[in-house]
Amino acid sequence: MIPSVHHRTATVDGLDVFYREAGDPQAPTVVLLHGFPTSSHMFRHLIPALADRYHVVAPDHIGFGQSAMPSLDDFPYTFDALTGITSGLLRHLGIDRFAMYVQDYGAPIGWRLALRSPDSVTAIVSQNGNAYEEGFVKPFWDAALAYAQRPGPDTEGPMRGALTPEITRWQYVNGVPDPSLVSPDTWVHDQALLDRPGNDEIQLKLFRDYPTNVDLYPQVHRYFRESRVPLLAVWGANDEIFGPAGAEAFGRDLPHAEIHLLDSGHFALESHLPAIAELMRDFLGRALG
Repeated sequence: MIPSVHHRTATVDGLDVFYREAGDPQAPTVVLLHGFPTSSHMFRHLIPALADRYHVVAPDHIGFGQSAMPSLDDFPYTFDALTGITSGLLRHLGIDRFAMYVQDYGAPIGWRLALRSPDSVTAIVSQNGNAYEEGFVKPFWDAALAYAQRPGPDTEGPMRGALTPEITRWQYVNGVPDPSLVSPDTWVHDQALLDRPGNDEIQLKLFRDYPTNVDLYPQVHRYFRESRVPLLAVWGANDEIFGPAGAEAFGRDLPHAEIHLLDSGHFALESHLPAIAELMRDFLGRALG
């Protein structure tokens, strides 16, 4: 029997936070944290693949998906602020211990959650969720970091380009040997939300805040070494945003990390859902008991 998935909204710090939830709340919790430019929509198939055994919660970050999109005047749009909302949602739901799946933007949010409360995190699954500078692939990150360090007309163009339909589609199909496995609904859905009035400035603000994530990396690496948290990396090896060196680097601080490079790209769930779900179920079954 396929588990039912509930689509809910909670109020956190006065903002509506949309989340998908499935499974028995008494079971171990797995929190799924999405990346740019998507939402919990990216987990629509993974959630029922886990929810027979786990309590699964997948929120939309503020400014993404079905969650609130306040203006820049009303919300700071930093990774610290996004983490605060996620932490507030978990408190609202009574979740104080959880495993987490992080991808892209979900990774720096997840790392902040772990740094704030190391004992809360029971296990980590990283799918192209970076924690090492080795993971940054040129030329994407040369342009992104140049804009963050020197925002202005000369550096903004490439980052506005990252908000276009062409690049949204590219993120989904680049590096995927059989693009027919990737539903066009993915990039059409994401683009419709990216194109909301005012969202471009929100995304540019988050691009400018990205170096704060890199600044945290030494603390994150120390957290890995001290906590010895169980970690599974399931990584699209052909990703030209976060490359496979970012996955392999986990082994430096977590010698027992389980690292699997998949023949896919940035959104590997779209082409490799069965493989990722199987790896996760095996890993979580051992890590969570």
